[in-house]
Amino acid sequence: MTDLSSALQLAAPEITLAVGGLVLLMVGAFGGEKSTRLVSGLSVLLLLVATALTVTGPLGQAFNGTYIADPMAVYGKAVIFLSAAVAIVLGDVWMHRNNIAKFEYPVLITLASVGMGMMASSGDLISLYIGIEMHSLALYVLAAYRRDSLTASEAGLKYFVLGALSSGLLLYGASLIYGFAGSMKFDEIAAFASATPSVGLIFGLVFLIAGLAFKVSAAPFHMWTPDVYQGAPTPVVALFATAPKVAAMVLIARVLVDGFNLAHDQWAQVVILISLISFAVGSFGGLLQKDIQRLLAYSSIINIGYALLGVAAGTELGIQAMLMFMTLYVIDQFGFFAILLSLSRGGRPIRNIGDLAGLKQDRPLTAIALTVLALSAVGIPPLSGFWGKFFVFGAAADAGYWMAGAAGLVASVVAAFYYLRIIKTMWFDAPASDIATDKAPAVPQYVGWLAAAFSFPIVIVALTWLEPLTKAAAAGVGVG
Repeated sequence: MTDLSSALQLAAPEITLAVGGLVLLMVGAFGGEKSTRLVSGLSVLLLLVATALTVTGPLGQAFNGTYIADPMAVYGKAVIFLSAAVAIVLGDVWMHRNNIAKFEYPVLITLASVGMGMMASSGDLISLYIGIEMHSLALYVLAAYRRDSLTASEAGLKYFVLGALSSGLLLYGASLIYGFAGSMKFDEIAAFASATPSVGLIFGLVFLIAGLAFKVSAAPFHMWTPDVYQGAPTPVVALFATAPKVAAMVLIARVLVDGFNLAHDQWAQVVILISLISFAVGSFGGLLQKDIQRLLAYSSIINIGYALLGVAAGTELGIQAMLMFMTLYVIDQFGFFAILLSLSRGGRPIRNIGDLAGLKQDRPLTAIALTVLALSAVGIPPLSGFWGKFFVFGAAADAGYWMAGAAGLVASVVAAFYYLRIIKTMWFDAPASDIATDKAPAVPQYVGWLAAAFSFPIVIVALTWLEPLTKAAAAGVGVG
């Protein structure tokens, strides 16, 4: 009973979200559409409670080592749950404004957060798979949230079909690893890999990495990303671009560092290759895009390539760099999407880059905020995007992968073109019509401004506490 009590205490964040999500589902079912605001508010409160339980809870292992609560899991879940809460807030405002608000939206995000929390705390291949599928099923539904939209339905279908393919790759890799290592647990796999190196084990790991790369939309497993980003509702895409990517990156770091650290030379080659392909696809693929959300899809691909450089280093410094990069990346992404959610003209959302023409006249503060975020994405110092790249490039160079870091710098220069095109359109192009932008809803507008303010100058102060936090999270991998 003591062991069970301890296990339940360790898993309290996920249990709270799971039970709370089911209760909110009943509230919405019996309360109808009138309860949407209530369910959204309670979902945000539930995620904040889960965050508090995460950061104040004990460290250790539960359920025979299948669940790990170490500093990296704590840090990752705090970012995940807070990101999910922001996505609910942004989505509630936008969906009420567009008359498509339903109580299922916050409930699905809450239940997806359970799976993302499990991903961050996975201690074996079974909990890894359960966490991935638990959050993926909710995301498939969210992608097709607008049932009356053909593009949204197409996005949901493509995401589901390609997600099933990635799950097949992941399961095949997991079965090979289990067949050769004789265990599902990461620590026991690590012990076997160190004592008995096996080509079959590495072969299974490659398939496992391919399945996980799909979840973070790393090239060449990115094929779902542009279409889903373009077709799904904007607040849903804001969620896709943030919390699930953090969960998957923490999971990738845990699998490779905890389970296969002694085979670093083998898997690092695969991760570096994926990173380099992501640089090429993300930078050149975005050059011809006109739809802003589709453009941000290619931006996400190249940024995941940067984060993978930190993982490829296979060091404590590399894991810290990845966590730092993902944290700063998430804040920038919420800024981009919040501004998109606040912009409309004549009752129609602004989606094309050309629609931003003349924004400096109608919304000068928003134009300034979007400029700061775009420059941050380019990596201009001393904005937050620069610091994220500074950490991952430094970790890659420290591990001897300075050529991969140089390739990342080249990709940044190429990608700068489409970010600068946004700035040029806002500040120098004449508007195509005389219709002014609509009055912005307060919440997304303030979120966008706050994210831009964080990119500069708040980030300078924030780094003084983010750096020790990420360092402690990276140093504590495998505690318990």
